[in-house]
Amino acid sequence: MSTAVNATSSPSAPNGGHQEINRASGARKATDVLARVLMWGAFFLALAPLVWILFDVVSNGAQLLATSDWWTNSQSGMTVRREGGGAYHAILGTLLQALVTALISVPIGILTAVYLVEYGRGKLARAVSFMVDILTGVPSIVAALFIYALWIGTFGFTRVGFAVSLSLVLLMIPTIVRSTEEMLKLVPNELREASYALGVPKWKTIMSIVLPTAFSGIVTGVLLGLARIMGETAPLLILGPYTKVIWTNLFQGNMATLPTMINYERQDMALSAASDRVWGAALTLILLVLLLNLLGRLIARFGAVKS
Repeated sequence: MSTAVNATSSPSAPNGGHQEINRASGARKATDVLARVLMWGAFFLALAPLVWILFDVVSNGAQLLATSDWWTNSQSGMTVRREGGGAYHAILGTLLQALVTALISVPIGILTAVYLVEYGRGKLARAVSFMVDILTGVPSIVAALFIYALWIGTFGFTRVGFAVSLSLVLLMIPTIVRSTEEMLKLVPNELREASYALGVPKWKTIMSIVLPTAFSGIVTGVLLGLARIMGETAPLLILGPYTKVIWTNLFQGNMATLPTMINYERQDMALSAASDRVWGAALTLILLVLLLNLLGRLIARFGAVKS
């Protein structure tokens, strides 16, 4: 009798199990749908201000960028009420200061990252890493004031473009160090060990194996650093006074940049001519950063080690 009861009741156990599985599966699907909705909602919420800003900048600044004078002329002789002129002097100054900053920062940043990953042991490595962390959190105005105290207060030099580049170096180095350090850590140790097994010295392994493997990531880190410094304003206001003429000497005289041009014209935003120049300079700066990123991606793609 009990056998018959068990036989009749046993099929119900799998059905109950299926129901539990279905309920669990339904709960997981509902959780998955909710997570997707929240993720996409957060994405569009973060994207909305960016699209809004880009739309405002493009709609207000595209008119000036469509003229040839904007790319070939300066603001020399232009008054705040007079329309026209160009941003060639500011574009040239921005690129020159960024180039000098990169020439100083990139070797120091990459060599520091190589030391921390490949050689760094003990108290010195911890001290270097700690100082890089401190530089990462230093505000741009603090870096500018430090260079001001050193360059002008101690050595007695004047405010020039090279002093701006020195302050930007302090802001660019930690970005390059941390990004390069992470890329070097991603290089498989098997590549290093295979090179050592063939009798290749460590320094040559780093130069011929490690750095080429991490090349694309290093380029990305350099571009991130450039994108940061090209938009900085505080060091330029403190160390690099604005001028409306074309000036290429980093060691003498004032030099114009796009951020200082925006700040100068911003004081007369009520005038349509000055307002147009502000939006045009802002759009030009965005385009320069975009072009640098695209160029870096091309370099990384064609210069990376092929699999």
